[in-house]
Amino acid sequence: MTRSLPTDPLLALRPWEAPEVTSWGRLPMNAVDRRAGAYSLDGDWRFQLLSAPDAPVGGAWSTTAVPGVWTMQDTDDPLRATVDLPQYLNIRMPYTEFPPLSPADHNPTGVYEREIDIPAEWAGRRIVLQVGAAESVLLVHVDGRPVGVSKDSHLAAEFDLSAVVRPGGRSVLRLTVVKWSDASHIEDQDHWWHGGITRSVLLYATDPLHLADVTVRAARDGELRVDCLVRDAGGALPEGWYVGGELDGLALAQDTEFDRANAEDERVSAFLGEARLHARVPEVRTWTAETPELYGLTVRLHRADGSVADTSRHRVGFRDVEIVGRDLLVNGERVFIRGVNRHDFHPLTGRTVSYDDMRADLILLKRFGFNAIRTAHYPNDPGLLDLADDLGFYVVDEADIESHDHAHEIADDPRYLNAFVDRVSRMVLRDKNHPSVIIWSLGNESDYGANHDAAAGWARRHDPTRPLQYEGAAKRGWADPDLASDIACPMYAPLEDCVAHALSGEQTKPLIQCEYSHAMGNSNGTLADHWAAIEATPGLQGGFIWEFWDHGILQSVNDGRPVGRGGAGLYDNGVTAPGHRWAYGGDFGETDHDGAFIADGVVFPDRTPKPVMYEHREIAAPVRLELFRHEGVVVSNHQHFRGLEWLAGEWELALADGRTLTAPAVLPALRPGETAVVPLPFAVPEDGGEVWLTLRVRTAEDLAWAPAGTEVCAPQVRLRAAVVVEDLMVAGGVEVDTDGLLVHPLLTAGPTLSLWRAPTDNDELGGMALRWRAWGLDALVRKVVSVRHDSGSVTVVAEYAGTTGVVRHRQVFTPVEGGVRIDELAELPEEFDDVARVGSVFETVAGLDLLEWFGQGPWESYPDRSGGAPVGHHSLPVDALFTPYLRPQESGGRHGVRRFTLSAPDATGLVVALDEPRQVSVTRYRAEDLTAAAHHDELVPRAGCVVHLDASHRGLGTASCGPDTFPSYLVAPGTHRWSWTLRTL
Repeated sequence: MTRSLPTDPLLALRPWEAPEVTSWGRLPMNAVDRRAGAYSLDGDWRFQLLSAPDAPVGGAWSTTAVPGVWTMQDTDDPLRATVDLPQYLNIRMPYTEFPPLSPADHNPTGVYEREIDIPAEWAGRRIVLQVGAAESVLLVHVDGRPVGVSKDSHLAAEFDLSAVVRPGGRSVLRLTVVKWSDASHIEDQDHWWHGGITRSVLLYATDPLHLADVTVRAARDGELRVDCLVRDAGGALPEGWYVGGELDGLALAQDTEFDRANAEDERVSAFLGEARLHARVPEVRTWTAETPELYGLTVRLHRADGSVADTSRHRVGFRDVEIVGRDLLVNGERVFIRGVNRHDFHPLTGRTVSYDDMRADLILLKRFGFNAIRTAHYPNDPGLLDLADDLGFYVVDEADIESHDHAHEIADDPRYLNAFVDRVSRMVLRDKNHPSVIIWSLGNESDYGANHDAAAGWARRHDPTRPLQYEGAAKRGWADPDLASDIACPMYAPLEDCVAHALSGEQTKPLIQCEYSHAMGNSNGTLADHWAAIEATPGLQGGFIWEFWDHGILQSVNDGRPVGRGGAGLYDNGVTAPGHRWAYGGDFGETDHDGAFIADGVVFPDRTPKPVMYEHREIAAPVRLELFRHEGVVVSNHQHFRGLEWLAGEWELALADGRTLTAPAVLPALRPGETAVVPLPFAVPEDGGEVWLTLRVRTAEDLAWAPAGTEVCAPQVRLRAAVVVEDLMVAGGVEVDTDGLLVHPLLTAGPTLSLWRAPTDNDELGGMALRWRAWGLDALVRKVVSVRHDSGSVTVVAEYAGTTGVVRHRQVFTPVEGGVRIDELAELPEEFDDVARVGSVFETVAGLDLLEWFGQGPWESYPDRSGGAPVGHHSLPVDALFTPYLRPQESGGRHGVRRFTLSAPDATGLVVALDEPRQVSVTRYRAEDLTAAAHHDELVPRAGCVVHLDASHRGLGTASCGPDTFPSYLVAPGTHRWSWTLRTL
């Protein structure tokens, strides 16, 4: 039997095309905790996917999981009227209709249905349905009767079901989710487009007399104020009700002056009660991201006879947030914001994330030195804020507003006024009691207009304890006091502009970039340079890297569909199992997409850290080292609020002769900002070359985010520079072939000049790769000019011709003890004013599978992203050197390498010594292999190794969305010289 949706006010309203309707029948947002005693409705629901909201519901139902997105579940189900796969666009809407219109002929609509049993003991109680989130319009029916409508895809919607269900009975609950609507135009975020019920669904009951809202304000001086709103579902409030509570056993007092003022205020309604509790906590333990001290608060609503009608529990952190001059202060201290932007994301479930997923996110960030999160670009799952409170993070809570494709039109469009105010106010009402939330954000990339000012006015009036920020307002003028942003929060502003503003004398607001250092592919160059300037320049306080995740979706290569929830175990360490890959824009058959721009995080889709995470860890190190007159080292505490007692240390001395010495370290007792001189823990040997001292800093005890022994940072100082040792020429000769290439038993291709790298995402989107291709650097033609033999040495001169310009390259091969020294020179013409690299590339025989090196490591590093790779002796299998960025590109380099060994299991192999620290990469792929591939499943590893030794290598920068690298990290034209020695083991 075919059933149709009934004719009812919800469909007559057609809310998917009515911007003035933000809700219908939805209860006000509040901060009362309703988790205790709630019934979860998560699990399998009956489901149909229709082509439009007014399409008839068919007779057959499939099954789908709630919470979840239909775009990643059972997409080949033949019972569905439409197939709807994920689609990625950054700015453009997926359809051509202008706001507030949505597609009329194709609007995927999910119909979810299940029976709900209402407990008999709920008789006489108020029964409430909570839908955690639905994208983008939610319509609620019970037994065919309309209940309500909600928009805003990333906040919970609650509905009173008391009039449509019967305690002790069973009802059919239907949730209809319409994908496209007028609201989609202000949810145009840089993310996959999905559809579905993305967060948990709950059913709970309260007494008719109930807490309608609780507002907690806890200051760093120990003053606690709890404001309570009380309602009664039956109408007028009964006489004699009162509220009480305690904070970790400390009873709260009712504020009689507040009660008296309310009694005398004619505006106070008999249908809404207000009460205030207060307390002064002696010797209060304050909350900060470093010291996330929390107290347990219980608020109770009592009837006149003293019985408890309602209860709400909260975790309270005592802290103050204020702006003084151009400084953002937490508890009176100027803090650095070491932040990252975070979406709700999972590679198997899309926007649906579990509590354990979120906890793993924050633990990882904590271990790598991050202390702040911007919830880009909507309020994240509420569980994230509980975790941020507990683990210690500063949060910029961002409203679900982004109208990127139509920003200018919508910012002043009165049809969207209610939506702007609704979304900001509901976020504030939900999250106001979280100490982790220190700033409210009015949204993202939506221009700036009257709608923003209206929302800002509401937020300032309701919560004057936190500043507001909005990049769209701030970009009108970083110092303008009349704009709706208390913080100058630019996006990808050049560092020199930020420093100039801070030094101009005109700065009036803290400068904290809402986005900087775009983490797309092999990126985040100059991150350490940024932080050196931030820490040295008053007025600069940090920013938020874009972003946490690479949003790759696990995809089956065979059928092209998302793998979904069953894909756990099909990926590890950023690499997918055979027959699978990380999908990005365009991989689901969509023709309108923005490609790999969705892969721009500091972690891979499986949460494996990218190398930049180690860079950030050292930038954010709580303990720093400096050399003190070769007599000792200066140890400094770079935290804001705590000493070093939670840390333990170990000294490590790396000697150029291959030895590594260790000794326990006793960290000095230092308050925040203090320093102390510590004697050198080792007597530095007088003979030998370079000597590096590293302090391995680890957690001293188990913490909520790290077990004892977890490495926190590894600051390093050089105690002695390298000693230059000349290779002595020996009798014998060097063999070159007819093409002037070195012949060696362990090489399959002798060293030639290399100017090309497989373009990074920054190279492609920043325009550098286009320029390099125009010069012909990806297909240089080598021509031997001369080969000269002289007393055992061989000099080969060759020219490398591009489309424009010719590079002259000279190699001198000299026999030395155990091998050959290669002295090289390359002359780049003036038109080659910014190339990827200048260096040598050669290939080895198969079987050389282990790389051991003295230099920076063990993880990948590049000239402008090398601060997180300490100098030492490192060893890794060749296959572990490669970093599998979602789109194959230049990868696996190690900066500052002095020498290395490539060996086989039988200990045969080759040794390379470099004239000075150089950029080296050893992989299974030629640059052209990586350039030609769109995904890693297209790559075929070579049996041998492809080795690059670079005299100079271009920095990475962040030009895919932001500034390029600095001029000091560019490869200039002119003469480049380098030397290296090749020996066999």
